[in-house]
Amino acid sequence: MPVSISDTKSAELYSRAVNVLPGGVNSPVRAMRSIGRDPIFVERAEGAELFDVDGNRYVDWMCSWGPLIHGHAHPAILEAVAEAAAAGTTFGAATAGEVDLAEEVVRRMPSVEMLRMTSSGTEASMSAIRLARAATGRDKILKFAGAYHGHVDGLLAEAGSGLATQGIPASPGVTAAATAATVIVPWNDPEAVERACAEHELAAIICEPYPANMGLVQPREAFLDLLRAQADAAGALLIFDEVITG
Repeated sequence: MPVSISDTKSAELYSRAVNVLPGGVNSPVRAMRSIGRDPIFVERAEGAELFDVDGNRYVDWMCSWGPLIHGHAHPAILEAVAEAAAAGTTFGAATAGEVDLAEEVVRRMPSVEMLRMTSSGTEASMSAIRLARAATGRDKILKFAGAYHGHVDGLLAEAGSGLATQGIPASPGVTAAATAATVIVPWNDPEAVERACAEHELAAIICEPYPANMGLVQPREAFLDLLRAQADAAGALLIFDEVITG
C-alpha cells in the first residue's frame, strides 16, 4: 500500500532549484525519477535516519551511496572533523595526515603497495585508466554493460549488438570518438571476456566486483578469478572500482 507523506517544503525547494540547477539537482541519482516522484530535500541526519525539510523521518539505506558505514553524525567522527577544521580546512600543500592515512591503508591492505588519493570516484577511474594506458602502451579498455564508473566520457558507453562490441555513447554530449576505445561485454559471461581479450589489445579490464549500478549483481563463482587470469594473460591491468564495495 502506497505511503502518503507531506512534501510541501520539498516541493517548494524543488520549484526554486529547477531555475538554478539543471534538473533541480546536482547529481542525476538524486532526482528520484526512477521511483516516480520529485526529490526530497534532506535537512539533517543522525545514526541510520534521515530527516527531510517537511519533518519526515526515513531509514537511510543509501548511506550517501556507500561511505557512511558508521552512520550519520557519529560523535567520534564529528569530533575529529571539528578538530581538523579548527586547524584550517584546505592548504593546497602536503600534510602529515595524508601520510598517516596512506600508511594505515597500506598496513591494513597488504595488496596495496602505494595509493593516490582523489576527490571523487570519477577522478579515480580517470587516473587508473590513464595509468593503465601509459603502462601498457595500449588504448582499449574493457568494461561491462550496465556498469557505472563515474562521469568518464570513455566509460559512459553502452554496448552495441553482439557479445563483445565497441562502445557507443550512452549520453548526449559523449562523442563516438570518446567511446571508440571502449569494449563492452556482458557481466558474468566468461566466454565474452575471453573473446574480447583475444580480439583486442586491451590496456585494462575495469569492473566493480559487485556491480551496484545494475542492481548489485554478484559475480558467478570464479568469475573474478577468470578476470585476473585473462588480464594477466593479455598483458592488461585489472582495475577494481570499489568506491562502493570497498
